[in-house]
Amino acid sequence: MLNIKTVNKGAELISVTLDGTQKLHDGQNFWNRHSPVLFPIVGKLKNGKTLINENIYEMGQHGFARDMDFEKISENSYVLKYNSETLKKFPFKFELYVSYEIDDNTLKTKYKVVNKDNSNIIFGLGGHPAFKCDYSKTNCELKFEKEENNIEFYMLEDGLVVPQKLDKSKFMENNKIKLHKDIFKNDAIIMKNLNSNKVYLIQDDKKILEFDFSGFKYLAIWSKENAPFVCIEPWMNTTDKIDSDGVFKNKEDILELDSNKEFEIEYKIKFEK
Repeated sequence: MLNIKTVNKGAELISVTLDGTQKLHDGQNFWNRHSPVLFPIVGKLKNGKTLINENIYEMGQHGFARDMDFEKISENSYVLKYNSETLKKFPFKFELYVSYEIDDNTLKTKYKVVNKDNSNIIFGLGGHPAFKCDYSKTNCELKFEKEENNIEFYMLEDGLVVPQKLDKSKFMENNKIKLHKDIFKNDAIIMKNLNSNKVYLIQDDKKILEFDFSGFKYLAIWSKENAPFVCIEPWMNTTDKIDSDGVFKNKEDILELDSNKEFEIEYKIKFEK
């Protein structure tokens, strides 16, 4: 049986157990989070600032939602509504809904953004769940659902994307990424132009989980050096590039939503016994 725990702060998922076995990072050792929600940016802004409607706004890495108290709607369902604090950092009126649903051994994480403004809003959105997988001590791999002939890999420099595509053979072999102890030495690995909608996390030749990120444009993986977890991160857009002009609307793949419209997306994780 799959059981979860969530909290109001950041509408964060903090525990996933399957038949009593914990599947999620403990949020204590190496990294103090479990599965933060990334909104209204993914990653960093260049110099921590961005230009929106001719005004400069400042936001920390991955935005402010992960550190704010959401309103609980029902069990494992939350909403964050714009307020005076959010408007200082992000000048748009919005509602961000986050909910978690269990279907047998599958966990669905659902996001919905509602534009409550009188004009279009623009934003970033992504997930950041951390799964137990001691990749530095055991044989951990990420296997792709489909053959990835055109996948693009990107690395970070001081938290910003270096726009030059990297040779995929540096990361992939036989349609898998081996999670060796040095793989995250330069921070996260970012992937784009994927053919797959799913990846499989494998430890010691046994599938731990199936991750369905259908609809997301990017997939990133990340961990701390020698940490016993790996984050599989579905993103709609990404951190600023090192040559970013600092204008928010010019961010690659930024989402735009008309007044009174809604944007919804979800990702699904099927845990294996």
